[in-house]
Amino acid sequence: MTNERLLKRTIVKEVIQSKFLQENRTLRIYLPPGYNEILSYPVVYCQDGEEFFNFGRIATWANQLILEEGVEPFIIVGVEVNTKVRTEEYAPFGNRFDAYLSCFAEEIIPFIEQNYPVRREPSERVLAGDSLGGSVSVHLALRYPQLFTRIISLSGAFYEKSQDMIREEADLSWLDIYMIVGLQEDNYTTDTGVYNFVELNRSTKALLEERGARISYLEKDGRHLWGFWQKELPAALMYFLG
Repeated sequence: MTNERLLKRTIVKEVIQSKFLQENRTLRIYLPPGYNEILSYPVVYCQDGEEFFNFGRIATWANQLILEEGVEPFIIVGVEVNTKVRTEEYAPFGNRFDAYLSCFAEEIIPFIEQNYPVRREPSERVLAGDSLGGSVSVHLALRYPQLFTRIISLSGAFYEKSQDMIREEADLSWLDIYMIVGLQEDNYTTDTGVYNFVELNRSTKALLEERGARISYLEKDGRHLWGFWQKELPAALMYFLG
C-alpha cells in the first residue's frame, strides 16, 4: 500500500447549500485514476465522509482496486457530518433525521449528477456507512427505493426504531446489503446507551431476509472502530463493484 501510484489521489471538495438542513454541507469527491468527464462512472456515497477518507482510507483502497485488481473506475462522494448533531441526523428518532434524508436524496444526489459524470441507475449507486451511518443508509433506501438498492453496512446501529421501520416493510426483494459486524461489539457504549451490536445485526439480518432482501452477512473478530472497518472496506467495495 506504500506504492506511490496508490497514494496519488484526486479529491475535490464541494460545498452545497441545503434548504432542508438550512446550512452548508461539505462533500469530498474522489475522482479515479484516468478520470475523464466524457466517460460515466459508478458512484459510492459515504456517510461520515471525512472519516471514510481519513480513517477508512477509502481513496487509497479505491486506487488499489482500480489499478491493481482491475475494478472498473468509480467515483466516491463522502458527505461530511458535524459529530455534535450526527445522532440527530442519522438516527430515526433524531430531530434532523427527515431533513437529512431529504437533503441527501433531493439535494446532494442531483448536485452530483449535474456536476459529475456518474451513472444514474440504482444498480450503479452504492450507499456506505458505519454504525449509525449504516442504518441511515438503509433508511435512505427504504424512503427512496427508486434511488438506492445497494448498501454497505459496517457494524450498523440498528436500534429498536430502525428495526420497527424495517418490520413495516412488506417486500424488500429489491434490496442488496453487505453487512459486517465485529464479534467484540457485544457491549458497546454510545451516546444513547449500551448496545450489543452483534445481536442487533443478527436480528436485523433476519428481519431483512424475511422480507426478501439479499444479504451478504459476515461476523469477524473486531471492535466498533475504524481499525476494524478499514480492513474490511476493500471486500465490501468488491462485493458491489468487483
